[in-house]
Amino acid sequence: MQVPLLDLKAQYRTIKNEILAAVSEVLESQVCIGGPKVAELEQKIAAVSNCKFAVGASSGTDAILNTLMSLDIKSGDEVITTPFTFFATVGCIARTGAKPVFVDIDPKTYNIDSKKVAAAVTKKTKAIMPVHLYGQMADMDPIMDVAAKNNIAVIEDAAQSITSTYKGKKAGSVGTAGIFSFFPSKNLGGVGDGGMVVTNDEKLYNRLVIMRNHGSQPKYYHKYVGGNFRLDPIQAAAILVKLPHLDKWSQARRDNAAYYDKKFKGSPVITPFISPDCGTIYNQYVIRVPKRDELIKFLKEKTIGCEVYYPVPMHVQECFKYLGYKQGDFPHSEKAAKEVIALPVYPELTNEMKDYVVETILAFVAGKPS
Repeated sequence: MQVPLLDLKAQYRTIKNEILAAVSEVLESQVCIGGPKVAELEQKIAAVSNCKFAVGASSGTDAILNTLMSLDIKSGDEVITTPFTFFATVGCIARTGAKPVFVDIDPKTYNIDSKKVAAAVTKKTKAIMPVHLYGQMADMDPIMDVAAKNNIAVIEDAAQSITSTYKGKKAGSVGTAGIFSFFPSKNLGGVGDGGMVVTNDEKLYNRLVIMRNHGSQPKYYHKYVGGNFRLDPIQAAAILVKLPHLDKWSQARRDNAAYYDKKFKGSPVITPFISPDCGTIYNQYVIRVPKRDELIKFLKEKTIGCEVYYPVPMHVQECFKYLGYKQGDFPHSEKAAKEVIALPVYPELTNEMKDYVVETILAFVAGKPS
């Protein structure tokens, strides 16, 4: 049996006609930049996130970059974040000239350890960027307390966590701004790159709108140096088709996760810990096992898809050597990088497929692979 990590074709088959009609509508209109589809998506993403404003972006990465630039974060500034994340989080900080400052993760949630954030604040700190990893929000209250005491911004990297909750609050609505990615593998994915910034700060919203169009307002008059961060209307059209399905798809992922949890109970497999304060969307279902790399090889032999998010923490990436960090500085991030593995959790999985995944892993950890 083949069980891919993700099967976008299975999802596409259920909405194919709607997607084709929506894309055709954009092409027929020949409104190829901005336009009503982008505006509609911005309004709807703001609404589902309990935010007043939303600004489309060409990718989740560009959404982060636009937010940092719009907050005037620059050379000489510091931004606190986690080393256990996708490169874009830290890469965007570096691209502004600011210094990424790392804080280790909570080993149970894989999110930044909020209790350690205050100690990382200096006079140069301009923002904290927690990452809501794998679909679960970080512990935000202590982070917001630190930010308020030091008058610094909080940028929620919620690329994997659209509609996740923390104490009833939606991802993106707690901090100064929130970032979403519409990369195709996300719970709400486009048909290419796309992203969004949400905020309740009207001043920041206005700056984001200007900055995404080369800092121009009006056209050809540039008060700021911005970028081309615009969301494509074809992406917006496709995402608008998918948006009404998001809650159902996320619930199916939760159901699949619960199925795995039950089957793995009592085994050496460490299943995801979800804080009682949080509602997760399981963008990934991530387990921890001994001999992780050997398990990956075995799963591939059995045609089961899997992935490591993420094998190399940011503080030991070659391009960030200049920051002066070394192996051993963030032990929880380093240990997670050696042990985590994501399993298929997408909505279209059948029980037969999940059982095959579980039985294969349990046979491996029991030392009886066949």
